[in-house]
Amino acid sequence: MSAKTLITAVIGIVVGAVLTAVVAVAAAPKLMILEDDSKYGFDVTIEMIRTSATANEWKIPTVHMLHDAVSPYGYEVDRVAVIELCQPHHAAKILADDTSRQVTSLMPCRVSIYETSDGRVVISRMNTGLIAQVFGGVIAEVMAEATLDNEKILTAVLN
Repeated sequence: MSAKTLITAVIGIVVGAVLTAVVAVAAAPKLMILEDDSKYGFDVTIEMIRTSATANEWKIPTVHMLHDAVSPYGYEVDRVAVIELCQPHHAAKILADDTSRQVTSLMPCRVSIYETSDGRVVISRMNTGLIAQVFGGVIAEVMAEATLDNEKILTAVLN
């Protein structure tokens, strides 16, 4: 193999690797976070998610009203709520296993509802189905089930 051919091959590999990295970085946010518009207003969306969660035997430990948390400090922002969703059956499987507890920082499942400046109400959540695949084992199994459950809970409000 000539030096010119070798240099060309190395340059091709480097350019290919750089382009792959650029595409991966550009695509990552859209892969990691799922967003959909709600069919309803902010308050109705929250209430319907609460009702759907209860009907599907999920618990809501708390709802964080983030806009209320920043307003005492002089910041006025559009309304944002983060709903914590917990299914004790799923949670117990993760909490019972020492090697699975590494994902407890993702627990409970969270769904964000926010208003945009143009008046839309958006539901945002992590793509836990995709994230689950990285872990394998009990984590992948539980996160896959939880993802399906969460999407079922959200069907009542999604466009």
